[in-house]
Formats: sequence, structure tokens, C-alpha cells
Amino acid sequence: MNNDTPVQESPFRSEPGVRDQAPQFVLPLVVRIERAAPPARTDALETAARAVLVMLADERSLGDGEWAGAVRDWQDARIRKVVRRARGAEWRRAEALPGITVTGKSAEVRVFPPVPLDGWPRELAKLQVSGTDLDDPEPPAPADPGTPVLWLSPDLEMSAGKAMAQAGHGAQLAWWELTDGEREAWRDAGFPLAVRTAGPDHWRRLTGSGLPVVRDAGFTEIAPGSCTVVADHPALRQRRRPRPVP
Repeated sequence: MNNDTPVQESPFRSEPGVRDQAPQFVLPLVVRIERAAPPARTDALETAARAVLVMLADERSLGDGEWAGAVRDWQDARIRKVVRRARGAEWRRAEALPGITVTGKSAEVRVFPPVPLDGWPRELAKLQVSGTDLDDPEPPAPADPGTPVLWLSPDLEMSAGKAMAQAGHGAQLAWWELTDGEREAWRDAGFPLAVRTAGPDHWRRLTGSGLPVVRDAGFTEIAPGSCTVVADHPALRQRRRPRPVP
């Protein structure tokens, strides 16, 4: 996307619109959670967000690639993401399906091409979607300067699976607004990013900064229209002028 291309309308609205009339697709993500060694929560969120970016940037998702049609159909509707968990044989069956596994410090997340809302592969449809809860063994360190940060709302409580999906939304909104050169630089660097929870005052400034804001559609866990994530990419920050915050 170059600087002259209009930014796509955010799909995160509570009122029905054009995107709701389109056939609905979902991006499946599966996080590996073994009983003996579950991943840290923040690392799982960051790995899920990175997995979304890897899918968007993959050559199979672009142009005439084998996944490109499904990705276009998905992005033309609400960009739903659903995170499920797997371990042992479940994980091995998931790995056998077409997709991409992204590895963090302790987390493994496999992302799959979008599927119709009611058309999940049997191997994934059997996986659990609820109860995905993770902890950080210690508070995450401050993000490195210059690293894109996906800031979580301090006012909402979300399960790990829900937060992983929201972090993925934030990464995708940032991706949409970057120029081709900025996307290429981010990809070539390996999609560095951090997920952190903002303090109340910082959150208030972020939501008035003009940076991309995820507003949840309200399908699960939280109220429609809730602001869940602000995507603070340095390239976008330089182009924004803060809006007055009442």
C-alpha cells in the first residue's frame, strides 16, 4: 500500500454495515499449550500477533497465491480471528494442515488460511476455544525503544485467547496503514513487536493519538465497541497528530 491508497475502513464497529453483509470468514490460530510447559501469556500474545503478520506477508496470501482468494474474502468482511488450543496429538494433527507455525520465546502458534465461519477443518473444529488462560511468570520488561507496541486497554479483562485475537487485530490494522516500504522493512526485520498493558493516563492519550484503535465487535467476552488495543507503530506515530481528548 502506498501513501496515496486510502486506509481501509475499520471493521470493528458495533452497528451492522457493508462488511456484515459479505460472506463471513475467520482466521484460525492454534496455540500449543502442553500441560507441563505452557507458554507465558505475553509471549503467546506477541507470537499470535506476529503470526497474523506472517500470514498477511506470505507470498501465498498475495496476488495469485494459493491462499490469496481466501485472504481477500476474509478481509472484505469482518476480520474475525479465533484462537484455539492444542497439545500432543492434537497439535501434531494441526501441524499437518496447511498453515504457518510461528515460534516465540516459549510460545508456538500456528496460523491457517481463512475459512468460512461454519467451515472449519475437522481437525481444528474439535479443538477447545474457551478456557485458554495463561500467566506471565514475572511482569514483562518495558518494550525496547523503536519497537512497535500493541497496547492493551487497562480497563478490560480478557482471557488469553481473546487477548491473542485482539493483539492480532491490532497488528493487522497497523499493517493496513503502512506503506509498502514500511511493510517490507518490518517484515525483513522479522516483525519485531511488543504487547503491553497501558496505564490509565497513557491509554487515554493513546486513544486520542490518531493511531489505529481496535474496537471489538462484541461477539465474545466484552461489550460491542470496546476499545481493546492501540497499535503504536513508530512509522504511524510520525504521521499522526493527536486529537483532543475530552
